[in-house]
Amino acid sequence: MSPPRSSIAYWKAATALAVAASCALGPMSASKAYAFKIFGMKFFEGDEDEAQVIDPVNYTLTFEAGTDDKELKEALENSSQLVQGQEKPVSGDLGLAIRARDDRDRLLAALYEKARYGGTVAIQINGQSLDSLPPDPSFPNGQPVPVTVTVKPGPVFTLGSVKFEGDAAGLNPADYDLALGTRADSTRIIKAGEKVVNDLREQGRPFAKLTERSVVADHADSTVDVVISAQGGPVAPVGEVSVSGTKTVDPGFVRDYSRLNEGRPYSPEDIRRASERLRQLGAFSSVTIKEANTLSPDGSIPMKIEVSEGKHRYFGFGAQVSTTDGLGLSGYWGHRNLFGRAESLRIEGSIDRIGETQELDKLDYSAGILFAKPGAFGPTSTFTASLKANIQDPDAYRAKILTGAAGATFELSPTDTVSGGGELSWADVDDAFGSNSYLTAAIPLEYVRDTRDDKLNATEGYRALINAKPSYEIKGQTFFSSFEASASGYHALGDEKRFVLAGKIGAGVLVGGDGLADIPANRRFYLGGGGSVRGYSYQEISPRNANNDLTGGRSYVNASVEARIAITDTIGIVPFIDAGTVSASTTPDFSDIRAGAGIGLRYQTPFGPIRLDVAMPLNKYPGGTTYGIYAGIGQSF
Repeated sequence: MSPPRSSIAYWKAATALAVAASCALGPMSASKAYAFKIFGMKFFEGDEDEAQVIDPVNYTLTFEAGTDDKELKEALENSSQLVQGQEKPVSGDLGLAIRARDDRDRLLAALYEKARYGGTVAIQINGQSLDSLPPDPSFPNGQPVPVTVTVKPGPVFTLGSVKFEGDAAGLNPADYDLALGTRADSTRIIKAGEKVVNDLREQGRPFAKLTERSVVADHADSTVDVVISAQGGPVAPVGEVSVSGTKTVDPGFVRDYSRLNEGRPYSPEDIRRASERLRQLGAFSSVTIKEANTLSPDGSIPMKIEVSEGKHRYFGFGAQVSTTDGLGLSGYWGHRNLFGRAESLRIEGSIDRIGETQELDKLDYSAGILFAKPGAFGPTSTFTASLKANIQDPDAYRAKILTGAAGATFELSPTDTVSGGGELSWADVDDAFGSNSYLTAAIPLEYVRDTRDDKLNATEGYRALINAKPSYEIKGQTFFSSFEASASGYHALGDEKRFVLAGKIGAGVLVGGDGLADIPANRRFYLGGGGSVRGYSYQEISPRNANNDLTGGRSYVNASVEARIAITDTIGIVPFIDAGTVSASTTPDFSDIRAGAGIGLRYQTPFGPIRLDVAMPLNKYPGGTTYGIYAGIGQSF
């Protein structure tokens, strides 16, 4: 089925972005009453907002990178404080000398990161070599001081020999990206040492450490010899796990839910997952897991979980406006620790289409109560229950729906989850088949595998799901079931992952019932909008009857491809194309494939990218949508 109407931001970009910014950033910082900052950019800022520099000294910079390699030149300029701060004065003549000395070290480090171990950096201030300056230099007053930076990068060094010694002797350097003949970037060597220690720790050795990491450069043949030696230390299982910092949350629940069970093999990955799992509860503002410095008499390693409880009660609101859908208002209130074991309760509601219609009974309304109890059937489970009521009015139908549901999700592994439950829904529908009411019982079942490296902005991995929803419509005594599957994959090109290819494909089929009228309109399939085929309006892609009324379908197939290109560390562009088809039969006939293409803008934030997409249908319906604008938080898939 198509995504909820509230997730679509057709022609809502400006308001959606403003709301996203204010919700994400909280209070805006301001250095003066008339200056403020959003996303690191200051607005309405005067000179008085800058911090005062004592004894300001300006300088002019000549920066000679000594290379035509664009990547190397950019790395050098980005590492240089002289380059980055040349528009602002430094504090005193000594401050300029200190910045230059620091710059030399930074530039040499940047050269080593690019395997340029024979590179040199020469800096002159006011015509004098940096090394010949007195301890307290003095430069002419009243004019900018000339500074010249001359870099000679030298050749690229490769790995000549790599030796792993000590408890690392049995490891293969090639598995640590240190194959002979490859580029000897210093960052590669540092990461290899860190990974050696981490892998020894994953063997249950909590005190593993590097004992040597040496790099010797041979300038005659531009190679480096690397020695990495490590000491594993004793193997130790997890010992006693204590909890501190709780006030209203049961510490026993914290210990159980962390799954750091006494007697289990020690694993840094288990510790990382435990910390992440506890943070996701929302009940804590901080979570720190500390290991003891020594083993217990029984040979185990004690651990301590330190938490700080956050505010358990919260509320929020939002707004969106559209020339097609009018004004929408939403609000919610929640509690993150209802009974002392991180149970959550959320009450939410919204009103949409204000201004589009003057009749109160034709507005869109929604309200819901959602409850979740983590650890209900063991630490790997979460019980959920909800009661939702809404009035929906997409182009295909108008419906009043009341739904109660309960179920549980179980984590089978760090990447695999399975969920199931029960649902009872009443719907009163006006659509292409007239006015009908439905009372439907269903058993939703779902399996998900998620290997993405970042849930909001993936660069590697994939997410695949399959779900089934056997249903029985009680009033019409009709059995029917929906089956859906989708998969999305991500692949980054280059070490810096500034270009990511992303793709998604999905399909669904609806079986049972003598005709479409036997199945509630909100359970049929539609496509179109920000969650499926951009460029078309919400649920615009659908089979139609002789009167051109949208009927929904029994099957669909849709696919999307995006090229996510990082222009800067925070700004990116995303050209994309979406396509899909919805068929009246249970087997897709692909007789009416609709496609949309466009380009998006991304702004990276700590909570995920803010998204703005503009798309046009490549084969629009007669009289249909000519373009769409969509905004939201997180990637489109």
